[in-house]
Amino acid sequence: MDKDTLAHTKWNCIYHVVFIPKYRRKSMYGEIKKDIREILRKLCEYKGVEILEGAVCSNHIHMCLKIPPKFSVSEFMGFLKGKSALMIFDRHPEYKTRGSSRHFWARGYYVDTVGCNEEQIRRYIKDQEESDKFGRIM
Repeated sequence: MDKDTLAHTKWNCIYHVVFIPKYRRKSMYGEIKKDIREILRKLCEYKGVEILEGAVCSNHIHMCLKIPPKFSVSEFMGFLKGKSALMIFDRHPEYKTRGSSRHFWARGYYVDTVGCNEEQIRRYIKDQEESDKFGRIM
């Protein structure tokens, strides 16, 4: 297992994160899906967060993230959801007029530490996108 370093710290902080669009709209298809992927990648790269696995489904996002310990999970998620919403509205202004002004994501999110189950969780995230294509719920 690789350990990253930060000054005098060795770390391996991996989290499984799930978040949804406001009102759990099934709105992430086609062009917006590609844009959301690109936006999330850019924002993670900007903060030095590694995306180990990710899936943009029609009404939710699954990510397996390696977040440096200098950030709390809630601090990073606030940044990720806040900045990505602004960037999505810049690229797709039609989403601003759908009821919730300047709110693309729902308020909360799910997070779990990965620990020893990393492979199992990464496989689950990969399977989410495939399952979403056929409308199945796992």
